[in-house]
Amino acid sequence: MNPVDESEAENGATEESQRSVLRRLYHAVLAEAETTRGPAVLAAVAFTESSFFPIPPDPLLIALGIGSPRRAIPLAILTTVMSVLGGILGYIIGAWMMDSIGQGIISFFGIEESFGHYQQAFVDIGFLAVVTAAVTPIPYKVFTIAAGAAGLPLAIFIPASIIGRGARFIAEGVLVRWYGDSIRDFIDRWFGILTVAAVILGILGFIVLRQLGQ
Repeated sequence: MNPVDESEAENGATEESQRSVLRRLYHAVLAEAETTRGPAVLAAVAFTESSFFPIPPDPLLIALGIGSPRRAIPLAILTTVMSVLGGILGYIIGAWMMDSIGQGIISFFGIEESFGHYQQAFVDIGFLAVVTAAVTPIPYKVFTIAAGAAGLPLAIFIPASIIGRGARFIAEGVLVRWYGDSIRDFIDRWFGILTVAAVILGILGFIVLRQLGQ
């Protein structure tokens, strides 16, 4: 096997290993919906996902909301608040701990070469970049760290995070509150496919980041 093929094989093995880890983490997080500590775990996931944790809080938020639709919107607000606070932690890492903690996080997600492009995005379209990352499957944590590293003013970063994260999580809470029973039947029927889709979306988010940085 020539060096190019060996490198491609190693990269493939690494990506498969990352997918396996993501799947295990996803199932472990979702299992907390069946425990009394579910809301606390949701808060912790929402906070850490904004700076380093790879699994988004959405699946746990939806599962907890379906279990108790009346709590769906309060849980969505909790998720929004904790996610924004976690985003501030990510910002701090990028602003003051980039050479140590920040670089380690960026290396873990394999986007060292393209990280500079994300920093430049905050120079060009800071507010829009934060809102877009906060709403879409693009990993928000990368943008919180990049915002801090680029020196995006907190007066821009925090409102953009509140708008983006709130739009995403509160919309999910409202849908679960209004259509809890229907969503429960849908998820019960298609749970396996939805689980795979959630993992794939997370992986695709990182792929999009890498492509945008090239």
